[in-house]
Amino acid sequence: MGREPVIMTARNFRRLEVVAISVSESPDMAALGLGERHLKNAAAELAMFMLAEGTDLAYSGDLRKRGFAKLLFRLAQRYARSNDADAGRIINYLAWPVHVQIPFKDLEKTVADLSWAGRLALLGMDGTSMSLEDRRVAPVADPTHDQWSAGLTAMRRVMCAATDCRILLGGRVEGYKGIMPGIAEEALHSLSTHQPLFLVGSFGGCTHDIAATLGLVTPYPRSRPTWPGRSRFERYGPDDLNNGLTVEENRYLADAPYLDRALVLLLKGLYRLRETSQASTR
Repeated sequence: MGREPVIMTARNFRRLEVVAISVSESPDMAALGLGERHLKNAAAELAMFMLAEGTDLAYSGDLRKRGFAKLLFRLAQRYARSNDADAGRIINYLAWPVHVQIPFKDLEKTVADLSWAGRLALLGMDGTSMSLEDRRVAPVADPTHDQWSAGLTAMRRVMCAATDCRILLGGRVEGYKGIMPGIAEEALHSLSTHQPLFLVGSFGGCTHDIAATLGLVTPYPRSRPTWPGRSRFERYGPDDLNNGLTVEENRYLADAPYLDRALVLLLKGLYRLRETSQASTR
């Protein structure tokens, strides 16, 4: 099993041990000539890149058979076998509204099946940690809209505190659960706590909208409804990304047409953050 996440009370740019990745479908993908396969390939490349850098990965998603969470676990299993690395490189956070719908026997089997590559962090409605035994006695339920909103917000707050930086890619702006698009809420938690935040805009979507609001890129010419919470990003600017990159580098990252170039910038930002951390501890 993977090591327990370290809950940080302040951002001090210590070693980047756990990187949070936010990836989801974008409404702009078709217009950009991209499909789900491209997004999954990009997520896989990004994950392998981070694993090779020696960081663990944190994700928050359901456990659909072909979803991103299962993809990350499979990659971690493959990486551990091919590199003789320690197991447990993935932490998947499951908010209460997500896992409370799953029958306990199915959840227990999933935990066992995925234990080689990482662990599932089960959270209660308020974000407190739940053990499998806690979940065993909790009845299966169909969460209400308010429970979805409260449970997802709590999970995102906990996940932000337990990770060292966050990378965003894509993101839906409609058909989401919660008070606003998930990637937007995760980004706000990062910005408000000074957590390093990387906006990879190759797939458009909520990530590109956030970058546009921060003044990094030009908004897409086609119009779409403004999603709830977008105005809250107007108080922030490029310097608030806190990610080791210059404004120009962040502009390119937010509009990078090719993922390989985005990965080079991610690596540059991570190295600079580590240098800052090392300098501050001397």
